[in-house]
Order: sequence, then C-alpha cells, then structure tokens
Amino acid sequence: MIYLDNSATSFPKPLSVINAVNESMRYFSANPGRSGHRMSINTALKVFECRKAVCNLFNIDDESKVIFTSGCTHSLNTVIKGILKPYDHCVISCLEHNSVLRPLEKLKDKNVSYSVATVFPDDNDKTLDSFRKCINERTRLIVCTHASNVFGIRLPVERICALAHSYSIPFCLDAAQSAGVLPIDISKDRYDFVCCAGHKGLYGPMGIGLLLLNSEILPDSLIEGGTGSLSQNPMQPDFTPDKYESGTLNIPGICGLKKGIEQVYNKGINTIEHHENKLIRLLYKSLRNIRGVELYTAIPELDKSAPVLSFTIKGKSSEDVAAYLDRHYGIAVRAGLHCSPLAHKFMNTIDNGTVRVSPSMFTTENDIKKLIYAIKNYN
Repeated sequence: MIYLDNSATSFPKPLSVINAVNESMRYFSANPGRSGHRMSINTALKVFECRKAVCNLFNIDDESKVIFTSGCTHSLNTVIKGILKPYDHCVISCLEHNSVLRPLEKLKDKNVSYSVATVFPDDNDKTLDSFRKCINERTRLIVCTHASNVFGIRLPVERICALAHSYSIPFCLDAAQSAGVLPIDISKDRYDFVCCAGHKGLYGPMGIGLLLLNSEILPDSLIEGGTGSLSQNPMQPDFTPDKYESGTLNIPGICGLKKGIEQVYNKGINTIEHHENKLIRLLYKSLRNIRGVELYTAIPELDKSAPVLSFTIKGKSSEDVAAYLDRHYGIAVRAGLHCSPLAHKFMNTIDNGTVRVSPSMFTTENDIKKLIYAIKNYN
C-alpha cells in the first residue's frame, strides 16, 4: 500500500512507537498517581517523561501545562466549552473543522454566538482585517486552525494571536494538521491554548491528544472525577494537570506518543516540512498538466501552505476516484468533505468534496510518482 492519508492519521507508525506501546502493556500497566507501589511509580515517571518531551518540542517551560486528552477534538471542546459563557461571542475562520464548528453550534443553546472570518490565501493583511472586523464587545475567544485540513492553506496565526491579545482576548490554535509538521513555539508566539492530535504528525497511536496551556485564564474542566489528588474534597482540583485529567490516563498512548515526538524532534521539524512540501509541489506541478484535474489553490509554498493537497476530476465523484486509486493501485487517499464543510463552502466544493493527498515523513518521491501515473491513467 502507498499510504497518502496522513491528515486523517499517520501511517506507518515508527517501530519505536509500536515497541513503546507493547512495552507499556507489559511493564507500565499500573495506574499512575493512585498507588505507591513500584509499577505505579514507574508508570508515573513515563507520563512525566512524555510531558517533558512535549515541552521540548513546543518550547513550554512548565510540564504541568501539558494536558493529555483523547484527541484534538477533546482538547478543542475543553477550550471552547470551558471558556465561553452565556451571551459570549467567538471568532473563527472560514476553514475550521467540525471540531470547532459543532461545539459552537451546540453552545447556541446557551446563547453563545460566533462569527466566521474570511481567509484570503494570498493576502495575510486582508485576512487579519477580516478577523478584526468580526471582533465585538462580547468576544471572549478566537479559535483558528493553523492550516486547513482540506486545502493546506496556512493562516497567519502568529498575527491573529497578536490581534487577539491587543483586545485582551485569549487565542486558541487548532494544530491538528500542523503539530509535528510546522514550527510551533508557544512561548515565543504566546498562544494561549494549543490543541494537538497525537496520532497525526506526532506519529503516536490513535486515542491520544494534547491540550497545551499558556494562559492565566484557564477553561473550566470538561469532565470531573478521580485524579488521585485531594480525594477527600468533593470538588475537582483547580491545579494543572489534575484539573483536566480525570480518570485513568491512556498510558499506552502516552508511551507511544513520547517516542513519536522524539522521532519528530530528532528528524527536525524544518526537515520534515521541507520534505513533505517538496512532494506536494511535485504532485501539484504534475496534476495541473493532466486534463480534467481541477486544483483549488496556488502552488504550495512553505510560508503559505501545509503539505496537504485537494483535487477533483471533472465529471467524477471524489469517492469514485479514491476507490479507483485504492482498488487498482493500492493507493490510500481520502475523499469527501473531510469533516470541514466550512472549507468546502469557501472553495465551492461542497457538492462533490475533494480527493485529498497528505504525505508523511516516510512518503517517498516514488510514491508520489506512482500516484501521478495512476491519475493519468484514470478514465
């Protein structure tokens, strides 16, 4: 199989990740923070080691601000539902995933409103002005994707964050598609909240995510329960990470995530970004010369794009194209709306969706050339 669906989840996983997950089931199956026996203590150390690895990758100076969740969706829900109160207002972009859109739609029941800022892919100044015009006196949060999971369009998130702070509004970065692929320096760029998927560009297992905190304003907890701390108190602890980590942690996921992060750190974010961008540019240059293929963005550039490319073929459904690639060539891509109807409405692809290609650091130039060959022979 040629796997090009890494925006959904990365594959293959590094051998070190697989081994760490297996090892955790054999040697670190105790509940950390709940017991004083050796296995519990050793498991707690593994959890702390992963927090430190996260801090190293994202430039965070406090391990307690690294919160483990079940995924990026969980992290985003924690921020959105934990910050916004009745009659508050939120600003998002026109490229947001349903992990942002649906929580906000649900909060309409509590009279929370939101505005959608238009993104101008070739004009960051106009994008910034669009966000500025959406802010009002009730705006309490700005949530923005780092890069579109459908079209790879990269937003000027550093500037949007600075804009938010100029109005004393906290900023939440959806890094589902960018963590492990694009540089993220939380201390330098002062993001208040960063939400990450552990199973995509960080190469961890499914079922693990991160919420990274960099603000004195903390969201309310999404769930409450046992934390192993202050057990005599019926109220949830108000300190991190316990405030957000009720219940038993996903230890296999955390152990695997640590090894995935180490792989990314050792390889180097810039190296990964350049490699994947080179492959997407190769694909783009070839597809634009194939009759019937429709592309929706300018050629991907490092400072403007994440390594994700969507296309369609005139007269063909995106699902049929993906099925053809899988059945005849063993090439795995994704077709449809990619859980991002806002992005498809913005690009006028809502009726048919798109075929999405997303490489990883393991994808080769030969893999992309085989995809190009397959598309040329599609009829």
